Amino acid sequence: MAGGINYSQKNRWKLLLVLLAAFIAGVSLWYSNILVRKMENEERIKIRLWAETIQKKARLVKYTNNLFNEIGTDERKKVQLWADATKLLASPNVSITDLSFIFELVRNNENIPVILTDNNGHVVSTRNLPDSAKQNDTNYVHTQLEQMRKQHEPIEIYIYKGQKNYLYYEDSRLFSELKVVLNDLSQSFYSEVVKNLASVPVILTDSTRTNIIAYGNIDSLAIKNPTHLKNIIAGMEQSNAPIVIELGEAGKQYIFYEESSLSRELRYFPFVVLGIMALFIFFSYTLFSTERRGEQNRVWIGLAKETAHQLGTPLSSLMAWVEYLRAKNIDIADELEKDVKRLDTITSRFSKIGSAPQLEMQDVSDVLKETIDYFKVRTSQKVKFIYNTAPDVDTVVPMNAPLFSWVVENLFRNAIDAMSGDGVLTVEVTGMPEVLNIDITDTGKGIPKSNFKTVFEPGFTTKERGWGLGLSLCKRIVENYHGGKIFVKGSEPNKGTTFRITLKK
Repeated sequence: MAGGINYSQKNRWKLLLVLLAAFIAGVSLWYSNILVRKMENEERIKIRLWAETIQKKARLVKYTNNLFNEIGTDERKKVQLWADATKLLASPNVSITDLSFIFELVRNNENIPVILTDNNGHVVSTRNLPDSAKQNDTNYVHTQLEQMRKQHEPIEIYIYKGQKNYLYYEDSRLFSELKVVLNDLSQSFYSEVVKNLASVPVILTDSTRTNIIAYGNIDSLAIKNPTHLKNIIAGMEQSNAPIVIELGEAGKQYIFYEESSLSRELRYFPFVVLGIMALFIFFSYTLFSTERRGEQNRVWIGLAKETAHQLGTPLSSLMAWVEYLRAKNIDIADELEKDVKRLDTITSRFSKIGSAPQLEMQDVSDVLKETIDYFKVRTSQKVKFIYNTAPDVDTVVPMNAPLFSWVVENLFRNAIDAMSGDGVLTVEVTGMPEVLNIDITDTGKGIPKSNFKTVFEPGFTTKERGWGLGLSLCKRIVENYHGGKIFVKGSEPNKGTTFRITLKK
């Protein structure tokens, strides 16, 4: 009973440790999840602030672009007005009052560079050229004229007698500077979109939502793959509504974005922490169990060798008494000699614990029959032993006979105890090309399915007095020393249990 209590206590301690580890892991997961959610919220706030800033700047760029267009239209009107004034000056019907007004109008053009040519392209007059000191330099004037031709279409001026003049012009200095500012503003806007504060993946497209204008924080290979790009844009649109911007002549443009990779990684961070903790607990427990088993093995090896040493002296004395009794022709000498040999075998077994056993090709049937014969005369007559070997089965396998007989003895003893000394114990040997199967079946009370594996654990026992080491020792001898297997093949309550031993040939 003590062994069963110890095993139950050990299981309770294991359960308690597992629950404690689960509690610590749960608290850690809960707290780390809170931290992650806070960081995610901060990330989302940054994304929203970035999106709002982009929208405001888009409106600013649009307003600046509209203002720029209005200034350009106004300058065109000024040039047209200047051309009309020039035409009136050449008219023979102009009055003195009109002349004063026209002269004032022409003279007030101090910003727009203009060049007036005749029908043959000869320069008639110039005004407001960038370098006023070179207005008389023919080469310079012609260079400016070529630039004006490329920039704007000339304004035709019809003067008297059907003659036609052409007025060429270019943007004013103020307008050019504003254009540079607008370009810088547009470029900085695109730069802010790509290199955003929140470092979120972002794509800027035209009105078709397919042509990429700019992108940031996205693998360039993914952008080059049309199918992948389409999926990315669809995913972004599903996560956040795109920001619609208008920058003037470019028309509508769309900014698609989604949460940053950091935010996605933070979402899985608690599970990573939990996984690391689980691995740490697993390896710690494995290391602890290995060390504990190693210590237990050293204790049992030492105890076994000391037991063998202690048995040596009385065993020698018993052998001497057997010889004395045989010399006196006393009948019990032969049976006593069998018990003494059994004690000698047990002593040999204990002395070999901890050492690698020597395996030799031996017949399993000999070991099984010898063990059955030994138990028959020392067990209740109500226990019936049956031994069967399948026809044409080779029962010779590599084994260590003293250790293997120990396994069989333990199984026989447990079977007899399970039947309470009344029942049938059957040993059946069958074989396959590579293995030999030994089935030991009793008609006892059976083993619950939940204990099929547990019965081999050290400390497990259902007896009132027992250490729970017999089947654990059997498992070690069969699997560690012989490279075989031992397991519960089947069991039914109050009908019996079958243990199977499998040995390699």
